[in-house]
Amino acid sequence: MVRIRGIDIANKHVKSKNRSAPVSENVYLLLLVKLYRYLARRTNSNFNKVVLKRLYMSRVNRPPISLSRLASLTKNISAKTAVVVGTITDDDRFEVVPKMSVAALRITKSARARILNAGGEVLTLDQLALRAPTGSHCVLLRGERNAREAVKHFGAAPGTPKSTAKPYVRSKGRKFERARGRRASRGYKN
Repeated sequence: MVRIRGIDIANKHVKSKNRSAPVSENVYLLLLVKLYRYLARRTNSNFNKVVLKRLYMSRVNRPPISLSRLASLTKNISAKTAVVVGTITDDDRFEVVPKMSVAALRITKSARARILNAGGEVLTLDQLALRAPTGSHCVLLRGERNAREAVKHFGAAPGTPKSTAKPYVRSKGRKFERARGRRASRGYKN
């Protein structure tokens, strides 16, 4: 006699850790989510799914991108629209802004002015949805996630061997955490 057994699904009560909606209560963000939810469902486009997923993200996971980095990344793709689900910031060190087409969640006032002065265009994500509902002729970009100052302090504790983590110091100077463990001339250096 053969006994047929069911499959014991161990993950029966396990919730997905991925967000299915933004935590923010910003009404404009929620309207964008509603729009891109519709587009992700009704179009067979991966672009819309990725944009929707990024709209759900927290601010730490939507890092800003500077004008200089944006220009270097879009150097060979001038015909496409650069899409950033985050903030585009200005860069004073960057002198000549090329003509470019960008769409972003947010853009600083000075960055917007510099792009428009160069003959470029700045779109919002809802304007982009009207122009390119499937994300055609668009390139998705994002900023460096680990560029935050806080990330420098992560890792093995400062002072332990081979650690490159930045210590939380009251001030930076001769008298602050510069003795034993920091210099070979003062006992040892990690």
